[in-house]
Amino acid sequence: MTYVVTDACIRCKYMDCVEVCPVDCFYEGETMLVINPNECIDCGVCEPECPAEAILPDTESGQEKWLELNSTFSAQWPNITRKKDSPADADEHKGEEGKYDKYFTSDAGAGD
Repeated sequence: MTYVVTDACIRCKYMDCVEVCPVDCFYEGETMLVINPNECIDCGVCEPECPAEAILPDTESGQEKWLELNSTFSAQWPNITRKKDSPADADEHKGEEGKYDKYFTSDAGAGD
C-alpha cells in the first residue's frame, strides 16, 4: 500500500503534508503535489494533515488513476520537503468538483 494525492489538492496545495513526511516523498507540480509510491513508507502521517482531504490510501476504490498520476509525475517534478505558502485562492478551490479537468497541468513546480 501507498498513499496518493488526488485532485482535491489541485489549486489548493496547502503543503502541510510535506512538513510531517519522514521520508520526503512529496513532489511539486505547478497546481498540485504528488507522492512517489516507491518512496512512501505507508506511515499515514500525511493523510490527516491535509486540509483538503486530498491524500488517500491507494487501496481505496477508484484510486488507480491517482496512483498512476502520482507515480508518473513524482519522477518528473522536483522534490519538496518544506511547507511554502499556499496559493492565495486555495480556500476558494477547496471542495470544488472537477478540478482535474479544469486546472491540472503537467508543468513542474519550484520544489525546494
